[in-house]
Amino acid sequence: MDAKAEPTLKYPESEAFYAEALRELNTLGLPFLLAGTYALSAYTGITRPTKDLDIFCKAGDYTRVLSHFKNLGYSIEIEDDRWLGKVFKGQYFFDVIFASSNGTMPIGDPWFEHARQIEVFGIPVRIVGPTELVWSKCFIQLRHRYDGADVAHTILKAHDQIDWHGLLAYMEVHWEVLLMHLLNFRWIYPSERDKVPGWVMDELLDRLSKQRDLPPPQMKVCRGRMFSRIDYEIDVKEWGFADVGGEGEWRNE
Repeated sequence: MDAKAEPTLKYPESEAFYAEALRELNTLGLPFLLAGTYALSAYTGITRPTKDLDIFCKAGDYTRVLSHFKNLGYSIEIEDDRWLGKVFKGQYFFDVIFASSNGTMPIGDPWFEHARQIEVFGIPVRIVGPTELVWSKCFIQLRHRYDGADVAHTILKAHDQIDWHGLLAYMEVHWEVLLMHLLNFRWIYPSERDKVPGWVMDELLDRLSKQRDLPPPQMKVCRGRMFSRIDYEIDVKEWGFADVGGEGEWRNE
């Protein structure tokens, strides 16, 4: 596909490093996808600065990618073995991601089946499909970062390319999060409400209607921790809510 736009580099001198990294990834031969700001720009035409690359791969290839760059002399950091590693050359870096930080989004074969190809720095690379791009941003809702606008813009500009059945399947357990984003889209763009298929809204609103007829859960759970472990820390430490999963301390704290 022809990208509608591409981001600008916060540090223009980092282009040589990123181009070299993409060439090495292509040479390595393992499936990978470029996500984040580059994918958003390609689908929406939005241009904004970026300080790194988000490289998505399958969990089984994560260590192979890091090992390859380590053998080439790059610095490697495993920030969180549940989803994220980094490759550095001086102050410049790119992320190697195989899941989301809250465990809801493993990178699997469908991601590569739905990918599109563009050129970045003159190098052919595949970017995440619009369906997976929306999914990858739905849970990024922290005090210092909120990707709801990216979700809305992707729906606005690439709604006809989104696999809505697939998106609903991805969000099956957390369908309320998808409903929140779709209501947000409808409010932001009242004239564009038809960009979201009616059957999707009917399905989600029917689930909500049935849920309202049921008693509240017995277990007090704060799923806000799936958005931000810091912002909802008091809920599990002082207010008696159960966490959604295990949380450990940072190694250097």
